[in-house]
Amino acid sequence: MMAGNGLFYPIFGFASIVLFIYMSFGDVRTGFEEEIELSFVERKGSQFVLDGKAFYINGWNSYWFMVQSVDVYTRPRVSEMLKVGAKMGLTVCRTWAFNDGDYNALQTSPGVFNEQAFKALDYVIAEARRHRIRLLLTLVNNLQAYGGKDQYVKWAWQEGTGLSSSNDSFFYDPSIRSYYKTYVKTILTRKNTITGIEYRHDPIIFGWELINEPRCATDPSGDTLQDWIEEMSTFVKSIDKKHLVTIGLEGFYGPNDPKRLTVNPPEGWASLLGSDFIRNSQTSNIDFTSVHIYPDHWFHKQVFEDYMKFLSKWMLSHIEDGDNVLNKPVLFSEFGLSDSIKNYSMSNREKMYKTILDISHKSAKNNRSGAGAMVWQFLVGGMSDFIDDFGMVPWEKPSIYSMFTQHSCRLSKVNKGLTLQNPSFKQVC
Repeated sequence: MMAGNGLFYPIFGFASIVLFIYMSFGDVRTGFEEEIELSFVERKGSQFVLDGKAFYINGWNSYWFMVQSVDVYTRPRVSEMLKVGAKMGLTVCRTWAFNDGDYNALQTSPGVFNEQAFKALDYVIAEARRHRIRLLLTLVNNLQAYGGKDQYVKWAWQEGTGLSSSNDSFFYDPSIRSYYKTYVKTILTRKNTITGIEYRHDPIIFGWELINEPRCATDPSGDTLQDWIEEMSTFVKSIDKKHLVTIGLEGFYGPNDPKRLTVNPPEGWASLLGSDFIRNSQTSNIDFTSVHIYPDHWFHKQVFEDYMKFLSKWMLSHIEDGDNVLNKPVLFSEFGLSDSIKNYSMSNREKMYKTILDISHKSAKNNRSGAGAMVWQFLVGGMSDFIDDFGMVPWEKPSIYSMFTQHSCRLSKVNKGLTLQNPSFKQVC
């Protein structure tokens, strides 16, 4: 190879430079030359609409997209997952748009950002656009993973401005509220270095989720969290009037709601967490509400049959609320069955997931508020550090892959062909 190939090294060297520039995700737009005409997903009453047609969602969670896009060696995992999601007819992926003070953090300290991590998020959005998968982007975590509200409280405490070391001070400390607003404004007004589109103007973003699974147990009345939701949803809308906004609720009924006794998980704890499904969801700048489904984590000493009875009642109750009380879409934005529970079986997981998808499909057929479901979580191979007791590589589970693909085919009829606009999915149904 070294002899007789004098042109090889200059050509190889030039190609390497071009590849390096692209993989470092500068302003090169290779792979994005073809403009894709997209519309914003909107809300009409209790339904999502796209191009004037009802839009029901078959989606999934891959929270790891941004952190896996920082490194050039792991970035292909994001493209692989989006490509497979498109082939399965999935339409929306929920993923984190935050990493606060953690490894490869997006926000390294209040209002200070890591450009390399920001370019990783640019890449995620650009790749989603290329595969025509919309993104529901979450802006902070109630949990400790990737910083969360704990990190905000630590920052305020370290700077001497914090009112309390309690992580619930995230919701009421003025300095922390200011940190969060600065973060949100920076995200919404970010100009993507690959597409050239500001996030707030990009229709591939389905919507913004204020916080993953908010809880404020130090104020079980719910007043503290409600005040935060009202302020932050208004703030988001003041910057971005085009995108849908949701809270990120688990769906628990509050302390004054009769359904806390008949629908919530048993033992009473769920109504004392400071969240209140109806009250929170009625906030004027909240466009749709979310519900999570984890009966195996919420129940003690229950068997699988109890989980199944609960989840049907849980889903139907919230769909009823969306129709008759809220007049807003209800998105079941996380669901799963842990493989670490006693007597777990893959057949039980399949049974549970099919029931959730069937209820979602029935809601869609009847034009009801149950707007779709998003499984937690899908990954690709070689991600042992990210897989949890719910995670699956879908193509390694043929029955799961087939179940979700068939559900996409069912929804394509309800959605009047919107799913089939994705060229990767046209031949499947």
